[in-house]
Amino acid sequence: MSLLRAEHVHKTYGSLEVLHDILLTVEKGEVVCLLGPSGSGKSTFLRCINHLERIDAGRIHVDGKLVGYEERNGRLHELKEAAISAGRRQTGMVFQSFNLFPHLTAAENIMLGPRRVLGVNAATAAAEAEALLERVGLKGRGPSYPRQLSGGQQQRVAIARALAMKPKLMLFDEPTSALDPQLVGEVLGVMRELADTGMTMIVVTHEMAFARDVADRVVVLAGGRIIEQGAPRTVLDTPSDPRTAAFLGKSI
Repeated sequence: MSLLRAEHVHKTYGSLEVLHDILLTVEKGEVVCLLGPSGSGKSTFLRCINHLERIDAGRIHVDGKLVGYEERNGRLHELKEAAISAGRRQTGMVFQSFNLFPHLTAAENIMLGPRRVLGVNAATAAAEAEALLERVGLKGRGPSYPRQLSGGQQQRVAIARALAMKPKLMLFDEPTSALDPQLVGEVLGVMRELADTGMTMIVVTHEMAFARDVADRVVVLAGGRIIEQGAPRTVLDTPSDPRTAAFLGKSI
């Protein structure tokens, strides 16, 4: 069974349809990069996977479980917030902005979820936070506050915080877009390491080199629709849809 199944997903804001009949599956251990121009629906789709946005039609399953809803008599009924929050534990999400709590240290930011949501004791959570900081290249920075860290370091703390919840699926919404160019590589390096260890990842990105080298598949959206998908080198080098070619700056 696919780890993610999106079936005929539609999402509208008023009269604007931002996602139209999205059909997508992602297998366990697969890295999928979502590409496309701004406003094509990429970030909205990620937020629907995590039920930060409600879908208007269709279904999304993560690890075989319906996201955000239960089905009764053929109709979907939204779950209560506690059940929605429990379902979100399966997915970790890293946003464009780091969203760290400024009054907490790096280690405390990472420990917060396991302590409050998973019921992990303080000593265990602290040890796991230290191990995760080392994993993302920030050994010894646990006592640092966000203001004492560079943007790239803060984003790596945000990745560690998401990993602390032991998710089955990681969602990245343009994780390097708010960084200075010289800091992009350190975040992408952590993401490459995650891919190498078999983490299932869906990444919204404009980093084409990362998509080419790390993704198993790229999916191109335009106008809220999937217009093309396939192996990175095939799509990036020889796109079949003129809209993909235009986005990549290529000619067909």
